[in-house]
Amino acid sequence: MPKAVSSFELTLKSRSRHQTLTNWLYGQLRSAILEGRLEPGARLPASRDFASQYELSRGTVVSVLERLQAEGYITSRVGFGTWVNRVEAPGPARQATTTPAYIRRVISTYKRRPQPWVDQAFVDGIRPFRIGVPAINEFPSEVWGRIAAARARNFRSWLKKEADRRGYRPLRDAMAEYLRTSRGVRCTAEQIVLVSGIQQALDLLARLLLKKSDPIWMEDPGYFGARIAFDNVGARIIAVPVSDEGLSVSTGIKICPDAKGAYVTPAHQFPLGVTMSLERRMALLSWASRAGAFVIEDDYDSEYRFEGPPVPALQSLDNHSSVIFIGSFSKTLFPALRLGYVVLPAPLIDFFLGFRYRTDFRNSSFDQAVLCDFIVEGHLGRHLRRMRNLYAERLATLMEGARLHLGGLLEISNVRAGLYTIGYLKNEMTSRQAEKLAAAQGVEVLAVDRCTVRRPDPNALLLGFGGFDEVATRQGLIRLAKALS
Repeated sequence: MPKAVSSFELTLKSRSRHQTLTNWLYGQLRSAILEGRLEPGARLPASRDFASQYELSRGTVVSVLERLQAEGYITSRVGFGTWVNRVEAPGPARQATTTPAYIRRVISTYKRRPQPWVDQAFVDGIRPFRIGVPAINEFPSEVWGRIAAARARNFRSWLKKEADRRGYRPLRDAMAEYLRTSRGVRCTAEQIVLVSGIQQALDLLARLLLKKSDPIWMEDPGYFGARIAFDNVGARIIAVPVSDEGLSVSTGIKICPDAKGAYVTPAHQFPLGVTMSLERRMALLSWASRAGAFVIEDDYDSEYRFEGPPVPALQSLDNHSSVIFIGSFSKTLFPALRLGYVVLPAPLIDFFLGFRYRTDFRNSSFDQAVLCDFIVEGHLGRHLRRMRNLYAERLATLMEGARLHLGGLLEISNVRAGLYTIGYLKNEMTSRQAEKLAAAQGVEVLAVDRCTVRRPDPNALLLGFGGFDEVATRQGLIRLAKALS
């Protein structure tokens, strides 16, 4: 059995007045072993160190250890030390017989307001066709590791710039140039605030900009993460339908002309994948200006467009400080990099920072410094170009395989962008039925009706393709065909 020395002190309960030191220490160590606080294989300190650590005599410690060894709780060998044996507990620990009132209130709330994403049938591990998974194996991890090692050795190079609550200034400078060049965003480094990802950005913006019962336009179907953020503040979701040209602004005005704001994914609408037309972009900005409303533009994966020129950001057309632009690096680089950004209109910056300071005092400067070097040295640009070609090939493989294996079952959209695509069911199954049957075959697809607010079930599935090579994709399609047949 592998043995590991713990560097942490074991918490021992106070000794009662009538209990001897030996019995007290024996009882505490025995309980720690049976309860699993001292796991099998855990190394105990030498008796001299143990006695010094807990201010006991060495004789007391030796006596207790000898008793525990005699009863089989520990093993001690000269020259090898003392470690905990695997021991079965005499019975389950006593549990509370009733559920606390605060937990019952949470359960009651969720029963009254069921959420469409709670019972997602994802299987263990990352399997085709989970959405939001980039090609992690293709990331230049050696380059990232070299940069990280250099930054770790030069501790002061990034720590001393921690004072700016907007984030690491050199990274914001690099990002401002990148966003201006690649997305047409009109911004300076001062307008960029670094956050831990899209969801934190949405959470902060929802709590800053909305009050309970405030109406906000939401694409229908739309991104469920945004719906979570708006639901959390008690906002009133105004479901605005999406067509081939994106959010229907005219319908939104008819339903709720005085909404406080709108949330949109104009470059690559989630989940339908369409691009908002210029006409509707201008109509949305015109409405926001007249109504004094904000527009949150979520630019979650627009770097990956496989046909036609890049689509400029909605923010690039805004002349009235209406648009708040948000994005992250989790899909362009790797999901574990929890780094996102908010590009704010200048008058809103101080208020956003003040609000954020209530819950988050500091930024993760080390990751920001590493990402800064990764961008400045040109690695981000090279990585995006290489991934754009790779993802285009993987999408082509998916579409070709779908024609071969899913004919009459699922029709894949011809939208060529992003890391996922949408397929429309042709076998009279509902989205949820198809999702559940696919999970039973070890395939992960997302039912599109999880993204709807008022719209009927589109009878469609989302299939991620970015993280899966040709072999995994073809095997996944065979299993999916079996599930849908």
